[in-house]
Amino acid sequence: MNTLSYPEEVYFGEEGEVSATYRPATTPPEVGREGDGIHYLATTETTRGEFGLYRVMMKPRAKGPSTHFHKTISESFFVLSGAVQLYDGEKWTEAGPGDFLYVPQGGLHAFHNGSDAPAEMLLLFTPGAPREEYFEKLSQVAQEDLTAFRVKHDSYFV
Repeated sequence: MNTLSYPEEVYFGEEGEVSATYRPATTPPEVGREGDGIHYLATTETTRGEFGLYRVMMKPRAKGPSTHFHKTISESFFVLSGAVQLYDGEKWTEAGPGDFLYVPQGGLHAFHNGSDAPAEMLLLFTPGAPREEYFEKLSQVAQEDLTAFRVKHDSYFV
């Protein structure tokens, strides 16, 4: 017997509404630049807190975050192109187009592009969290403030 059910209603209208959001593929990334940047496909604000979806474009040999976990959000990775090294808390796997990794709250994980070619993947955070500030300001945070900044953004590095 299936115990899963649909979530509670959040829309109470009877006719539906025009509220979709379209983002053309030609939209430049919000962070970084084309070929090495982050595209905000669906932010927490856009999805009313349901999820955050981001397209990450990595240049060859691009470093990613070291091993960490989140206490309040899960994170999923879907490789679109190239080869992305994904860490699942036990081992590194070279993931290619179509490969997927789901990391629940508390799950150790990391990623990077260790290849000589560009790579691209989707990141999905659920429930939604304001990750945009983390992506935009991480490189600007002073070393002595880094731990507090990471904790504010539910990122615990080991």
